[in-house]
Amino acid sequence: MPGPAVGGACQDGRVSATPPPVLLVLGDEELLAARAVAAVGAAVKKAEPGAEVRECEASSLTAGELATLTSPSLFGGRQAVVVRNAQDAKKDLAAALLAYAAAPAPDVCLVLTHAGGNKGKALADGLQKAGVEVTRAAKITKPRERVAFVRDEVRSLGGRCPEDAADALVGAIGNDLRELASACAQLVADTDGRLTVEVVNRYYQGRAEVSGFTVADAAMVGDVPGALEALRWALSIGVDPVPIADALADGVRTVSRVAGTRGNPYQLASKLGMPAWKIERAQRMARGWSPDGLAVAMHAAATANAEVKGGAEDRGYALERAILTVARARR
Repeated sequence: MPGPAVGGACQDGRVSATPPPVLLVLGDEELLAARAVAAVGAAVKKAEPGAEVRECEASSLTAGELATLTSPSLFGGRQAVVVRNAQDAKKDLAAALLAYAAAPAPDVCLVLTHAGGNKGKALADGLQKAGVEVTRAAKITKPRERVAFVRDEVRSLGGRCPEDAADALVGAIGNDLRELASACAQLVADTDGRLTVEVVNRYYQGRAEVSGFTVADAAMVGDVPGALEALRWALSIGVDPVPIADALADGVRTVSRVAGTRGNPYQLASKLGMPAWKIERAQRMARGWSPDGLAVAMHAAATANAEVKGGAEDRGYALERAILTVARARR
């Protein structure tokens, strides 16, 4: 039986400092997966500067070639082998990988990237049952998770980023983690490392003005001309419709949760699980909304989300229709 995974399971593209004998990078977020693979390579080379890191694709790898790659070097020393897209492994290779995971070579670090999902699921499940170390690299889809990613990214660079500043940066940049990570690095390098909403707006004013949250905020206060103008400008400069639809849905949900509540936003923060600044803004937006109107708006936002993410031929028109419905649902 295999021993416990070295270093334990890992999250968000981070791996333990000691290179594990077998690492499964599970998920289809390219940035997190790339960071996990790079971290293992760096850890192996740090332990032994002359170590070799070899990469191959699972779709073209055979069980015999795997045995050769993972055989201890005649000259000794550590080495790393990266097998990408393990979900594409053929049956004989999958069996060989599971057998190897049960008894890995002592001086070899085998890294397997796997997109997750149903394809190759038996291999991913088998590797985890074998006790290999796992790094999660799944797509970040929730707005709160993207905000948390930004805050963690800035913190890892030695800076500080409150939640409202992280939210502003996500609104300005969008959902792409590579772009968000690049923006975090630029802001930390160009400032004293303390990010604020004002700093984010100063650097990304042009983009922030046409973010999905700008469109959603205008719709939620009934400003139809402002919302449509912001939407059309955003689409014209290439802002993806998906984060706009997400922002609209988030705006409706937030106002729905806050509507009818009374009290200090700071006192409500823990009860609602939301930052105080967001509660305060939602309380202002909630004026003029009725329960029936919010129900209509929630349905419109959900429909737009479904259409934008695959069901509509004209995603821009689907967003326009949702914005009109939401704005008009306000009392």
